[in-house]
Formats: sequence, C-alpha cells, structure tokens
Amino acid sequence: MNDVLIIIPTYNEKENIDKIIKSIFDLYNDINILVVDDNSPDQTSSKVIELQTIYKEQLYLQIRKNKSGLGPAYIHGFKWAIEKDYNFIFEMDADFSHDPRDIKILYNKCKEGLADICIGSRYKEGINVVNWPIGRIVLSLFASYYVRLLTGMDIKDPTSGFICYKRNVIEKINLDMVKFIGYAFQIEMKYKSYLNKFKILEIPIIFTDRKYGESKLNASIINEAVFGVIFMRIKSFFSTDF
Repeated sequence: MNDVLIIIPTYNEKENIDKIIKSIFDLYNDINILVVDDNSPDQTSSKVIELQTIYKEQLYLQIRKNKSGLGPAYIHGFKWAIEKDYNFIFEMDADFSHDPRDIKILYNKCKEGLADICIGSRYKEGINVVNWPIGRIVLSLFASYYVRLLTGMDIKDPTSGFICYKRNVIEKINLDMVKFIGYAFQIEMKYKSYLNKFKILEIPIIFTDRKYGESKLNASIINEAVFGVIFMRIKSFFSTDF
C-alpha cells in the first residue's frame, strides 16, 4: 500500500491528531499521511511536527494561512497528492469518526478494480451511526435523500467524508472548478465523478461521533448544501466541468 496517501484536514484538532496518526501507522506501515492544517490556533500543527521525527518520510504537513473550509483543504491535498504521484488518495477525518481499520477495505475495492471511488457509507445498510443526537441523524438522512432526489445518484451517503479515490478520478475532475467549501464539497466531488461515469461503490462502515473537539457544522454549511446542490444540478445540464 505504499502508493496510498491519507489526507486529513484539520482545524483545532490538537486533542485528536496525534492519536489518529499513531492509530493509522500502528495498522499500516506502508502508507503515507498528509495533514492539511488551516493554521489552527490550538497548535495542531505542532503535534504533527513532533510526530514527523518518528514517522520520517511517511508523515507530511501542509499549513495554510487561513481557515477557508473543508473543500479548499482537500483540493490543496489532492493537488499535492497528484504532484507526488500517489495512485490511491483518501479523505479521512481526524476525530476517529472513521475507523482506521476500514482503510484497507476501501483500498482493496479500488485496487481490485471493483471501484474508482469507494465510499465508507453510514447508510448503506440501515443507520450505522454511534453517539449522534437524533436531530443530527435526521438532518443527515434528509440531506442524503435530498441529494439523491435532485442529482439522480444512487448513493446512500453522498455527504460521507471517508473515501478512497483512484488517481485518475482526481486527475479527471477540474479541481479549480470545485466551488463548495463545506460538507457540500463531498456532494460536489461525488456528483462530478458520477457525471464522468466513474464506478462508485459504497461499503458499510460504523460511524462514531467525536469524543474530543467540536464539530465544524454550522448554519452556513447547511445553507450551502441546501441551495448549492440546486445550482450545481442546473449547471450540470450545460457541462460536466462546471
């Protein structure tokens, strides 16, 4: 798996970042991790720098000047991954909502040619979410149904942030045209992949809410998803490169 890069975007994840990095490397000694930190006030990056002395040539850090959102952080990471010639590129959260043991499952599906994109899905087989309040679950389920209705994608969890992309998917999508910055970024990437007829596969996972730190979800992110998906759908009538 030495052709695998895990991208972990961070903002104030000092309580989680060292734990998730150690957990991943305890399971896999043949992958690399890139942390993209938005200049966290809590000095998340300092934790990563400390760990770089242990995981030399496996752990990388990119510090951006400002907090500009999940989407731009991943775009930064994708471009870095392509430049460094990785073949399988992961999105993964820092807060243990995604189980590192599932990395290999997603990777194998792409490696074996069963998928161009493999999604760790909370809703592929029922509702596999632990420790979320009922209101958050309802909101997430509604968002998933809403996206499927508007886009026509048969993806049960279009807002999932645990994904393995094959390199050719990232190369095909015009990253400079990806506009969403919040969780809607996850929808946009999947929809553009869908329009480009890439093979998308969902694998059921158990999603566990964070124990440390604060969720980044807020009203502006929700509004972006609700209204942005409508405009995204309209633009798609004219071009797949919107």
